[in-house]
Amino acid sequence: MGQYKRALGVSDLQPGHAVTVAVDGIEVAVFNVDGRFYALQNACPHRGGPLGDGDLEGSIVTCPWHGWEWDVTSGSGAEDASVKTKAYQVKVEGDEVLVLVE
Repeated sequence: MGQYKRALGVSDLQPGHAVTVAVDGIEVAVFNVDGRFYALQNACPHRGGPLGDGDLEGSIVTCPWHGWEWDVTSGSGAEDASVKTKAYQVKVEGDEVLVLVE
């Protein structure tokens, strides 16, 4: 069973933006969607593009390499929900964003 680890401070990531962080040695893309935080593996399943560097519109991030789109709230493909990327559970405690790593 994993445990929640600090990813960043709440004030370190403004709404509509993403950042890539290492959480317990795992590269994670963290997204702020209207004040709510979500986390995906940073490597797009298609060809490993860095999702944390992608464009975020609403809850959809577009991989900067080949344009594949992902719903950051679930890890599901925006065009085909049966295709998924790893999504991590996130919680906010005080002024810290914590990600559950396994």
